Amino acid sequence: MKSSKLFLGIAVVALGFVSCKDEKEIKAQKAVDTYVMYVDSLGNTATLDNNGNWQAIDAEYEMRSVVADSAIANLKDKIAAQERIDASRAKYAALKAKVEAEMAAKKVVVVAAVGPKQKLRNTLFGEGKVGDDMNFSWVNKDNILRVYDAFFQSYKDNKHNFSREDYDEVKVMYEGLDSRKNTVENEGLTSEDNAKIASIKFKFAPMFKINRIGAKSSEMEKAKQ
Repeated sequence: MKSSKLFLGIAVVALGFVSCKDEKEIKAQKAVDTYVMYVDSLGNTATLDNNGNWQAIDAEYEMRSVVADSAIANLKDKIAAQERIDASRAKYAALKAKVEAEMAAKKVVVVAAVGPKQKLRNTLFGEGKVGDDMNFSWVNKDNILRVYDAFFQSYKDNKHNFSREDYDEVKVMYEGLDSRKNTVENEGLTSEDNAKIASIKFKFAPMFKINRIGAKSSEMEKAKQ
C-alpha cells in the first residue's frame, strides 16, 4: 500500500514537471512567433518614419529580439527556432538600413531648402522653433525666461556675422517674442522671471540699436567703393 502511494506521488510530481516544461516551451514558441510576426508586420518603409515614430519601432524591435533570443533555451528544436530568428533579423536589418537611408535623404532635402531667414531663426531660437508664420505659441510662463536668455546669448555670439537684412529680421523676431510676453504675463509669469527678462531687454535694446546702425553704415561704405 505504501509503495503504491509512493509511486502515485512520484507520478504526480513527474506529471507536474512535464506540464511545467510544456508550458515553458509553449511560451517560448509564442515569443519566437511574436518576434517573427512583428518583423513581418512592418511591411514597406513608406509609413515607418511618419511622425518621428521610427525610434519607438526600433526600440520595440530590440525588446522583442531579446525576448526571442532568451526563449530558445526552452525549445526542443533550437536549430529551427534560431534559423527563423536569424531570417527575421536579416529582414529587419535590411528594412532598417532602407528607412535610415530615406530619413537621411529627407534631412538633406530639408537642409537644402532652408533659406537665410530660417537659418537666422534657427540660430536665435533653436532648430525649427520659429517658422515663416512667426508663431511663438510654444513660449509659455515656464520657458520664456530661458527663451529670452538663449536669444540674447545667441545674438551676442553671432551679431558680427549679421547683414543689414539680418538685423531687420532680428527686429521682427524680437518684436514677436515681446508680443508673446504680453500674453504670457497674464498666464502666471512670476515677478522674478519678469524682472530678469526686463534686465535682458535693458541690455539688448541699446546693443541692438548700435549694431544695426553699424551694419547699415558698413553696407553703405561698401556700396560707395
